[in-house]
Amino acid sequence: MSTVEQHYANHLAPIYLWMAGGAESALQAGRDDFAALDLTLAPGCTVADLGAGFGMHAIPLAERGYRVTAVDRSELLLGSLEVLRGDLAIETVHADLLEFRSYLPDPVAAIFCMGDTLTHLPDFAALETLIARVAAALLPGGAFVATFRDYTTELVGDRRFIPVRADADRILTCFLEYRPDTVLVHDILHERELGVWRTRVSHYPKLRLSGAVLADVCAANGLAAGLDSGPRGMVSLVARRR
Repeated sequence: MSTVEQHYANHLAPIYLWMAGGAESALQAGRDDFAALDLTLAPGCTVADLGAGFGMHAIPLAERGYRVTAVDRSELLLGSLEVLRGDLAIETVHADLLEFRSYLPDPVAAIFCMGDTLTHLPDFAALETLIARVAAALLPGGAFVATFRDYTTELVGDRRFIPVRADADRILTCFLEYRPDTVLVHDILHERELGVWRTRVSHYPKLRLSGAVLADVCAANGLAAGLDSGPRGMVSLVARRR
């Protein structure tokens, strides 16, 4: 089994923009995600995007006039962000999510962790550590905004096979294998190379995280959380520092 970092470096990161439907489609989805949020921030404020990837949410945030610190463990995805951001006010940071505070010397107005990033943490202890650090890094009244997939309900049979995207030269399918606290995500990639189909498979663990558990962890750290249905079948959480 690969670690999350190995899985992305060797398997997903090179095709991630394709998997997301291409840059413009993905960025528009990011803009739509923020348009659906009831969230008002001061013009020109500083925010952080944890697990920023190629900038699906960091770029729309910067387009709204915020100064963005974008943190991710994938150098390849951050390289794509650097290309896509143009002159927008985004600082990219290649680091583990748990170390984000080293790159935020002052409290910020909001911290975003979008697109199922939270479930990539290694265990629930790491989740508790991250939320504690998020709470400490927010200004009074600041917001923590996250989206994630709830894997607590186990899919069975054929429902464990999830088509992600396909075109004439590439097919990506996920297969889910459940364990008590994690779900193993098997990414099955078929690619046509010089007219010949090749198959590569890699798998990695994700946390089986529920909205109720995350809200409780937020409350324990002084963040008042609200839950809602999120984009693309995810759970959405907005938590304010008291």
